[in-house]
Amino acid sequence: MEVKTTGEHINQILWQACDTFRGKIDSSIYKDYILVMLFIKYLSDTYKEHYEEYMKKYEGNEERVRRALLRDRFILDEICTFEYLYNKRNDVEIGSTINKALEHLETENSGKLRGVFRNIDFNSESVLGKTKERNAMLKQLLEDFNKLDLRPSSLGEDDIIGDAYQFLIEKFASDAGKKGGEFFTPTMVSELLARLVKPKENDRIYDPTCGSGSLLIKVVNQVASKKVAVYGQERNGQTHSLCRMNMFLHKIDDAKIEWGDTLSNPLHLDDEGQLMTFQVVVANPPFSLDKWAIGFAGNTNGEENKFKMEASLDPYRRFEWGVPPSSKGDYAFVLHMIHSLADEGRMAVILPHGVLFRGASEAKIRKEIIEHNLLDAVIGLPENLFYGTGIPACILVIKKNRNRDNVLFIDASGEGNYEKGKNQNKLREEDIQKIVETYGRYETIEKYSYVATKDEIRENDYNLNIPRYVDTFEEEEFVDMSAVKNNIEKIKSELKEIEEQMEKYVKELGL
Repeated sequence: MEVKTTGEHINQILWQACDTFRGKIDSSIYKDYILVMLFIKYLSDTYKEHYEEYMKKYEGNEERVRRALLRDRFILDEICTFEYLYNKRNDVEIGSTINKALEHLETENSGKLRGVFRNIDFNSESVLGKTKERNAMLKQLLEDFNKLDLRPSSLGEDDIIGDAYQFLIEKFASDAGKKGGEFFTPTMVSELLARLVKPKENDRIYDPTCGSGSLLIKVVNQVASKKVAVYGQERNGQTHSLCRMNMFLHKIDDAKIEWGDTLSNPLHLDDEGQLMTFQVVVANPPFSLDKWAIGFAGNTNGEENKFKMEASLDPYRRFEWGVPPSSKGDYAFVLHMIHSLADEGRMAVILPHGVLFRGASEAKIRKEIIEHNLLDAVIGLPENLFYGTGIPACILVIKKNRNRDNVLFIDASGEGNYEKGKNQNKLREEDIQKIVETYGRYETIEKYSYVATKDEIRENDYNLNIPRYVDTFEEEEFVDMSAVKNNIEKIKSELKEIEEQMEKYVKELGL
C-alpha cells in the first residue's frame, strides 16, 4: 500500500527549507521564495501524475496526451517543471533559469497566472547575495523541496496543500512581528468573522484589504458547496501574488484578486464604472493607517504636506458622511465597505478601539452609520491577538436593511474568554461559539453583552465605547476587619508558641 504524504511531513520539510535562508535574509522577504517553490512543486507533481495517467489511458499516443493535458487546470512545458529545475541545480545560471521558468509558466497560463510571479526575482543579488552564495542557497532550496511528494494520489487529505501554505504564511507572520499583521489575520479571528457574516451559496464575497487571502478562504469554507464568487484587492505586490497562489492551492480558481490601493483606486467596478456591490464584505484593514488619502493627491507640485483630502475628490462619493482624519484611515475603509454592500448585505470589519469613541469627523461618521440604522453589533476582542500589535481590537458588524434598530454590544475581552499565550493570546473554539451564539440570540448577558436602544446611544453622544454599555466591573469582596484582627491575634499567639518551643530545643542542645 502506498504511503500517503501527511500534512505534518509537508510542514516539517517546509520548515527545514526555511533554514536555508534563516540568518541570511529577513523572513518577511524569504517567505516569497519558499511559497513560490511550494506552488511550483505542487503544479509539477500534479502535471507529472496526469501525464503518466494519460500515457496509460491513450496507450502512449503523445498527441492525444498533449491535447488532454491542455484541458488541465494549468499547462506546464518541460522547462517549467520542478524536475527540470532540480536537474539544473548545479548550473551557474540557476537563478536566471528559475526566473525564465516562472515567466514561461505565466505566459502559458496567462488567463490565470498573469503577473503572479512579477514581484519575485530568484536571481536578485541585492536580496540573495553574490552568485556563489545565491547559487548555494537555491541549490539547497531545490534539494529540500525534492524530498516532497505532492502528487494528488499520494496526498492524504483534499486540502493538504492549501493547509500547508496557510501553515507557512502563519509561521512567517508570527516570525515577522509587526510586518506579519500586514499579510495575515490569525486563523481563529478569521474564523470568527466568517461565522458572523453567514455567507450563503451564490453570494459575492469581497475583502478590500485581502492580504494573503486567509480571511476570504475562511469565509468561502463556510459554504459547503463552495459555490460563491470571490473578490479581493491588495496594495502590496508580493502579498497580492501570495493571495493568488493561495486561492489556487485552495482550489478557488476563479477568484478575482486585484492589485492596487483600494481607497484611491478601487478596481472592482460594475458596468457603469460604479463600485461593485457584494452580499458579504469582510476585512482586517491596517490599523489607523497614516496618509491613507495620499493616492487622491494627484500632482501636488512637491507640496504633499499641504494636501487636504476632501469628499469632492472621491468620484465614488464614499466620504459624504465625513472625511476621516488624514492620520487615521480606519473609517475610510469602513465607508468604502459600506458603499460596497448590496441590499441585504452584511459586513464585519476588525478595527482598533479608537473608532468607537474618537471625536471630530469620526464622531460625525459614527452618528451617520447609527442614524442610517446600519450598525448591528460591536464586539470587543481580547488584547494581543494580532501579529505586530498588542492592542485590543473590536469588530463592527454592519448590515443593510436591518429588521431591528438597536445595537448589540459584546465584551469578549475578559479573562476566561480566550487562551493566554507566551507571545500572543488565542481565541479558542468555545470562545468563538460563545460570541457567535450571543450574536445569534441578540440578547443581554450579565457582564458579557448588552442590547442598547438607539436612544441610549444618542444619550451617549454616539460614543460606542463598550464599557458604557456592558458593565464588567467586579465588586471587591467585603473585608471583615474584626475577622482580620482576630486572625492576626491568632497568628501572633501561634508564633509566640513556636518561639518558646524553639528556645526549649536550643537549651536542650546546649547552644
